[in-house]
Amino acid sequence: MTEGGRKVLALTPVNDQPQVGLLLAALGDSRRRTLSEIETLTDEAARWRPDEPLNSIGQLLYHVALIEADWLLSDIVQLPADGWPDWVSVEFPIDVRDDAGRLAQVPSEPLGRSLDRLARVRAYLLETLRSMDDRDLHRPRAQPAYDVTPAWALHHLIQHEAEHRAHIAFVRDTHANR
Repeated sequence: MTEGGRKVLALTPVNDQPQVGLLLAALGDSRRRTLSEIETLTDEAARWRPDEPLNSIGQLLYHVALIEADWLLSDIVQLPADGWPDWVSVEFPIDVRDDAGRLAQVPSEPLGRSLDRLARVRAYLLETLRSMDDRDLHRPRAQPAYDVTPAWALHHLIQHEAEHRAHIAFVRDTHANR
């Protein structure tokens, strides 16, 4: 954002609930940073996979989107897996991890497909959470192994994406310098 010719670093809440709006704005800032890391990436670079155990950028983007959908649907909204919207199984035909516990190999696809998936999940998250109030943001949701608040889940998603953004930048730079 620019004010009077000077760059302003700020988070503008995206709804009228200050805490929810601020967390959703922070989530948006995290995504903008991720997208800026890959704005000049080619399809070939997104598909390229460094030596084991590293992942391709495409795999990492798939993982970021699937984890976001999972935390939203399982932990915040608390839908059982068989109650998830049909589009989720279309977007994510492969489970997040393989039998060895590593990120699953996803089919080679154009970078645009990965970006569309990220955008679809984010749009659904925003549509679902824009009407949440600050009180509900801090109401714990009971899970079999833990209780979690939407505030913590959103914080976790911001951290998760930031950590993988660093991995994406590493793979991008390794690809460029090979």
